Amino acid sequence: MGDILYWLLNMSIIGSVAGLFVLLLRLIKALPRRFINLLWAIPLLRFCIPVGLGGRYGLMSLLPRYVVKTVPVSDGAAPFFGISAMNSLQAASGYFPITYKIDLLADVFRYASIVWAVIAAALLIAMTVIYISTLSELKGAERLHGNVYCSDKITSPAVYGVFRPKIIIPVSYKDSPDLDLILLHERQHIKRLDNFYRIAAFVVAAVHWFNPLAWLFLKLYLSDSELACDESVLSKLNEDERKQYAYALLDAHKSKTVFASAFGGAKLKTRIERIVSFKKMTVVSVVGLGVLAAVIAYILLTNAV
Repeated sequence: MGDILYWLLNMSIIGSVAGLFVLLLRLIKALPRRFINLLWAIPLLRFCIPVGLGGRYGLMSLLPRYVVKTVPVSDGAAPFFGISAMNSLQAASGYFPITYKIDLLADVFRYASIVWAVIAAALLIAMTVIYISTLSELKGAERLHGNVYCSDKITSPAVYGVFRPKIIIPVSYKDSPDLDLILLHERQHIKRLDNFYRIAAFVVAAVHWFNPLAWLFLKLYLSDSELACDESVLSKLNEDERKQYAYALLDAHKSKTVFASAFGGAKLKTRIERIVSFKKMTVVSVVGLGVLAAVIAYILLTNAV
């Protein structure tokens, strides 16, 4: 358990570095939120995967050596594949299994790992209970057509479930003139697998509960996910339909849902501003952003060599 916590702390440090890099890119308003939303996958992977390939021009190779250090995964594989684990803590003198530079550290990591495991398990259990109870409360929803249901237990349209997602709308929305736009939004959430990634992000935050940046990244990711979904919808609408979409948001912005992708679940002001300033991407801009995403992935996912 102590060894697991040691590598988890290293993953948390490197994941935080990658997340802060994405956070800086997020400040560039000209970048589409669909692009930023995609980039959040990079710190997510850094928080989850302890090993990676070496990259001479990656961010970790550019940082000072006393900040980052790598440990070969094995004597045979590392030179050929360049597979290594980041070791920012540098508190051990040997690895696989870990032997600490100071004997006291072995006890510290052993007892700390018990605290970490208990709290992480409690958070995961609580999240599971909330998720299951939310789904059970909506079992009585009335089916309208396909996977669209209505219920008097919710106040805003949302997608519930991961493997067999359902779009559930409040009863008051059944005859809404904006229903087609609302369903278009929710279907984009389903197409983008947003509920799956939302739950994965919550699990990662629960495992890294001791890292405040993990919770900050989770909050920003959820916001960017909603904005990215808006952009996907707006790309399919004309100018008049975009105005109608903005008015529909005004009616639904009060509701927020934790494990479901809700139509009114993000900051209203930001969403309206993005709608007003929205411009469809050209083929050139899509290709350019794809190349930029590949470069950023190389910079953040590779380990120091």
